[in-house]
Amino acid sequence: MAQVLVVLKVYPKDVMENLEPLVKKIEKALPQEKYKIAKWEPLDIAFGYKALMLYVTMPEETEGGTEELEEVIRGVDEVDNVEVEYITRLAF
Repeated sequence: MAQVLVVLKVYPKDVMENLEPLVKKIEKALPQEKYKIAKWEPLDIAFGYKALMLYVTMPEETEGGTEELEEVIRGVDEVDNVEVEYITRLAF
């Protein structure tokens, strides 16, 4: 089963100095058998507001594409919005 890498931009509801607690909440909310957070990094937007760049691997054959992934992340209380930036197939 092939995997894809989904790059998401996650916007918190409030200004957060440290995004690690948000990453942990998202990781806890994701079904572990399907989604794995490969990497994350903060992205400066403006005036101290940071978004979260989230790199998630998932099975290529997932029904509905990234819809479930986006919904689960949006369901985390501290998350305001989620945007898919990029999707690529992993060739290993």
